[in-house]
Amino acid sequence: MKNEASAILLISCPDQQGIVCAVTDFLMRHNGNIIDLEQHTDTKEGAFFMRVEWELDPKASGGAGGFALPRDQISSMFRLIAECHQMEYELHFSETRQRMALFVSKSSHCIHDLLARWHSGEWNTSIPLIVSNHPDLEPLAKMYGIDFEWIEITQETKAEQEAKIIQLLKEYNIDLLVLARYMQILSDDFCTHFPNRIINIHHSFLPAFVGAKPYHSAHQRGVKIVGATSHYVTGDLDEGPIIEQEVMRVSHKDSVESLIRKGRDLEKMVLARAVWAHLQNKVLVYKNRTIIFN
Repeated sequence: MKNEASAILLISCPDQQGIVCAVTDFLMRHNGNIIDLEQHTDTKEGAFFMRVEWELDPKASGGAGGFALPRDQISSMFRLIAECHQMEYELHFSETRQRMALFVSKSSHCIHDLLARWHSGEWNTSIPLIVSNHPDLEPLAKMYGIDFEWIEITQETKAEQEAKIIQLLKEYNIDLLVLARYMQILSDDFCTHFPNRIINIHHSFLPAFVGAKPYHSAHQRGVKIVGATSHYVTGDLDEGPIIEQEVMRVSHKDSVESLIRKGRDLEKMVLARAVWAHLQNKVLVYKNRTIIFN
């Protein structure tokens, strides 16, 4: 994990000449030492995307004082460049410790993996809260010293309970919500409070095999692959911008139990990749798609 402080700009704008030059010139004029730059042009959309990261530490450029602009002035100063090129941009700082809330129901494979990565120090994040619509995993939360909130939801109480959850997330200053097999459909109103800040995971049989037992249905059809998809949550069920996916080949030798085991392995891996990309500020949402920078 990086120890040096850095700043990150995520940029999207109409494709045009001079964008890279304008951004790098802005950084150079303020003594910015670029440590990573990646760009992509979508010729069909006529759109340009860019991620640039530069050092803030005084050790930059051989100890020449570091980046000249104070952090609270970077965005306002860059806005002049952005307006000239019709840019939409986000500014992030590498050492910002995002506060993450985990949402779970009864399945524990994803949350075990996420908590292990957090506890080992793999992720520069904090997890102060776990929310569940069942009490089953409260002992796990206690084992890690994380607050656990059991908020049961029915069709009749959904609006009231979601309002309670939103207030709870505000009290905990939560930046990112991760649905680690949380078996509840979030309302449109809930999603609007956290745009591109709710990450979900599910098997990739959708929409072919829906319902409570997709692996049983898939086994009956003799599927040859299993997979997992992680995406941002929007008001359109499972239709949000996809962040990460993975598949694995299976065969007639695989039982239902084998398919479930392999599917759960993929879910853990894919969700972890998606969360990592988000925490590293490497995801840029454009319309209903994502650009994932390396």
